[in-house]
Amino acid sequence: MTTAPPSPPDTDPAAFVAGLRRLKAWSGLSYRRLERQAAEAGHSLPYSTAATMLGRERLPREELVAAFVAACGIRGAEAEAWLDARTDIACGPVPEDATPAPVPAAVAPLNPAPARTRPWRPRWTLVAAAALVTALLGGVTASGVFTDDEEVHETRTSVRL
Repeated sequence: MTTAPPSPPDTDPAAFVAGLRRLKAWSGLSYRRLERQAAEAGHSLPYSTAATMLGRERLPREELVAAFVAACGIRGAEAEAWLDARTDIACGPVPEDATPAPVPAAVAPLNPAPARTRPWRPRWTLVAAAALVTALLGGVTASGVFTDDEEVHETRTSVRL
């Protein structure tokens, strides 16, 4: 590791993963050793996950990149550069001349109400209907509608062995 580590590409996911492969080659560590190095740095990076990550052309999750870079021995600003490159690829490039438009205070509420995932009225209607059906069945059962009108005067049971 006398040479400088490779710099992170920020063009596309395939180039980024190829850069991670170059970083592994630069470190000279096996997948098992990368797992141990990541654990020593306070990260979790199973060797099988690292191998799968480098075998695909898909952008890995941020925590995996952080663990992998730390396991390869990259710290500080160089590690941040790898994470920034991953974020740039994931979010897409931001034009330098693009500035966010100001939002008028009258349009944007200070505390927006959370969006509901389901309407609440049908749910409460269902609960009320279930309570009504339960009450009606309980009343009908208590009044004896479901029982025979005959009274039982005598019951004989015998057990024969």
